[in-house]
Amino acid sequence: MAPTRRAFLTSLALAPAALSLAVPARAQDRSLGRVDVALMLAVDASASIDPRLLDFQLRGHATAFRDPAVAGAVGDGRNRAIGVMLAQFAGPESLTTLVPWRRLHSPQDCSDFAAAIDAVPGVAMGGSTALGDAVVQAVALLDKAPFETEKRTLDIVSNGFSNAGIDPRSARGYAAAANVGVNALAILNEYDWLEDYYTDQLITGHGAFVRSADTLDSFAASFLGKLVTEIA
Repeated sequence: MAPTRRAFLTSLALAPAALSLAVPARAQDRSLGRVDVALMLAVDASASIDPRLLDFQLRGHATAFRDPAVAGAVGDGRNRAIGVMLAQFAGPESLTTLVPWRRLHSPQDCSDFAAAIDAVPGVAMGGSTALGDAVVQAVALLDKAPFETEKRTLDIVSNGFSNAGIDPRSARGYAAAANVGVNALAILNEYDWLEDYYTDQLITGHGAFVRSADTLDSFAASFLGKLVTEIA
């Protein structure tokens, strides 16, 4: 483990269960080949997200992967492939896989991933919103991703601020030390200041950014633009 990562783990002063997630062993299996980016998509399923809004998030993700712009961005990369998985989160230590890692290489792969999203029963988890814990758990899963890549990105979609668990600024420091970029999409149905909050406390990495959706109607377009930017 690099000294910078060790220092961040010490400074986080995590509880033992969370600390075990924050010190993942590097996976040796890279059986799915080389990709341009390993992208983890994490959607908020906390108490501020009712079942209708959670389903809306998932349908928006599926719709984006069916858009030709996504397959086009995948095909434009050096390796013409990305690795992607989908998860949901709420309170501390709650990050849960919905669609495991897949390698997307073709328009059909993108369409199949969209179908897999449509097939998962997203469950509104309730409880608090632990953005920092989601970041730390995501780094652990990215460390174990079955791909060779030089770019690893966490994409968080949420409509709330962190109110439990690890401080998001400490968690993003850990992500930065692990060479994991963090981007965010803020759903502004409750708090109109979230874009500034995520910029100040959550995102990290070269070119990191926040997009926002003012209404549910604008969510799909905002997420599509965000996804294409992350792949490109």
